[in-house]
Amino acid sequence: MAFPRRLLADHEELVLDLRPHWIALVPPALVTILVVAVVVAGFVVLPDSWPGWTRLAIVAIGLAAFAVYPLRAFVAWVTSHFVVTTDRLIHRSGWFAKQSMEIPLENINDVRFNQSVFERMIGAGDLRIESAGEFGQQLFTDIRDPERVQKTIYEVGEENQRRTMRAGRSEPSVADELDKLDQLRRDGVISEDEFRAQKSRLLGRA
Repeated sequence: MAFPRRLLADHEELVLDLRPHWIALVPPALVTILVVAVVVAGFVVLPDSWPGWTRLAIVAIGLAAFAVYPLRAFVAWVTSHFVVTTDRLIHRSGWFAKQSMEIPLENINDVRFNQSVFERMIGAGDLRIESAGEFGQQLFTDIRDPERVQKTIYEVGEENQRRTMRAGRSEPSVADELDKLDQLRRDGVISEDEFRAQKSRLLGRA
C-alpha cells in the first residue's frame, strides 16, 4: 500500500516512502506460532471426556491472543509509512484509527541512526530525529537502511533551504530600476537615447 499522493501539497514531491523493515514482523510471527502450538496441544492433550465447549474456549482464547498482539502488529506494519518529501517528514499509520505526525524539514536540527551488528547485516536500524517545536526528539525503529535515509533527509533539507532562500529574494521593482537608470543617465554613463530605450523596456514589463 503506497502513501496517498492526494496528501501531498502542490509542488511537493515524494522522495522516500518506506514501510518498516521486515524484522519488525519476527516477534509477532513467533507469537503466532506459539499460539497455534498451544491450541493444537490443547486439542491433543484434552481428554475426550471433557465437554465440547472446552475446545471452543481454547480456540476462542487463541484467537483473542492472536488479535491482541500479532494481528495488531501486522496491521501496524502494513499501514505504517515513513515518508520524506521535498517539504517535510511524515510518519503515518493505521487503517481505521489513524495516527500521523509531520515535521517540516526546516525544523529538523539533527538526524542520527543506530545499528547493532545484526541490524547492520540485515539493513535495519533506528533513526533519532531532533526537531524544533512540539515533537522534540522522535525515535523511529526498524527503519530500512537508516544511513541512506539520514543522508537523504540532510540532502533534501539543504535543497529545501536553498529553495526557500531563492524564493525570499525579491526582484527589484520597476521604480527602483528606473531610479538606477536615471542616475546612470545623470552620471553620463548612458546616453539619453539609451535611457529612453531602457525605460520603455521596463515600463513594458510592468
